[in-house]
Amino acid sequence: MTWDLIIIGGGASGIFCAANAIEKFPQKRILVLEKSDKLLSKVRISGGGRCNVTHACPEISNLIKFYPRGGKKLIPLFKQFDCNQTATWFEKRGVKLKTEPDGRVFPVTNSSDTIIECLKKIIHKSVEIRFSEAVQSIIPLPKGGFELKGKNELYFCEHVFVAAGGIPKLQGYNWLDPLAFRIEPPVPSLFTFNIQEAKLHALSGISVKNAYIKISGTKIEAYGPLLITHWGLSGPATLKLSAFGARIVEEKKYQFEIQVRWDADWTEEWLRNCISDYASSHPLRKIANHSLFNLPQRIWLYLVDASNISSDQIWSQLSKKSNNRLIENLFRMPFQVAGKTTYKDEFVTCGGISLDEIDLHTMQSKKWPGLYVGGEILDIDGLTGGFNFQSAWASGYVAAQNIF
Repeated sequence: MTWDLIIIGGGASGIFCAANAIEKFPQKRILVLEKSDKLLSKVRISGGGRCNVTHACPEISNLIKFYPRGGKKLIPLFKQFDCNQTATWFEKRGVKLKTEPDGRVFPVTNSSDTIIECLKKIIHKSVEIRFSEAVQSIIPLPKGGFELKGKNELYFCEHVFVAAGGIPKLQGYNWLDPLAFRIEPPVPSLFTFNIQEAKLHALSGISVKNAYIKISGTKIEAYGPLLITHWGLSGPATLKLSAFGARIVEEKKYQFEIQVRWDADWTEEWLRNCISDYASSHPLRKIANHSLFNLPQRIWLYLVDASNISSDQIWSQLSKKSNNRLIENLFRMPFQVAGKTTYKDEFVTCGGISLDEIDLHTMQSKKWPGLYVGGEILDIDGLTGGFNFQSAWASGYVAAQNIF
């Protein structure tokens, strides 16, 4: 039996491709091979079960900045299917969406089941699904088409869409060896920083709204909310830094130094002048008792202690050395990172099939006509906020428009 299209992977990109292909070409015979016993598993658990469908980011020039791997190369892809088109696609099929203040887009039901049922309804009668079927190889045939060796049987098809998801280890790509794709070695992206400091851990749950973080000795930096946890640092700024620095910190075996400015808008000169003015105006006040710069009181006490300023010391007694140390800790406080912690279910992989192997106008392989690739198996990864789903939907959609 020969299929018109076999899709490898029942995740967001694969099922979105199936849905769009069968809507446009209802006469085609389409098969999805999924190695697990469920479809759309990551869709179900994303966003705490709410499914962060996409992001309210209408400008492509801005959208591509949220992809540490991909960037400008994704312009041809998003020109065909951007965030607005994602929202419109789901809404036309009965899914009402809402945009939260931070730009994340969710179904109004706050349930990923809404997205899953929408997609399942489209493919239900027309697309065949086979579960627990892991593809072990793809062999291009001399006269065109492909032979797929599954766990249970052989399959033959005219076209293939490879959407097998992120693969965390290099050997996991061995089944693609016959295709001779260049694979960018996979490493983790989107993780939090383990910092072995008990006094920092004691501040667990406290956050600041707009911190600046930098990996020492590099130009890699990030801005945004910063959260202190019982293992170190988390929050959007940390996750963004981990994504853009994924390869560098992997080379450092996750042992590296970061510098934290507790408010990204501060300048060192401004801090120095503010402290000088406050000390002159309140010379008899205890330094520890009155938090400056709208910092949470417990973070202020932590910074005072880290600057070797005693709890009963008053501003008039502040030495030049202690003043400099306090400013340094406010502006570029160093932390030694000793390991990483995966960020819940938002974990993605940096690496995969090189984008140079794919025509991003069509998602077709440059080497193998009839073979298309999409989703996280490509060397594309975005920040949290719906960006990874956006690239998955877009690659599945564009492939579906060009396969037949």
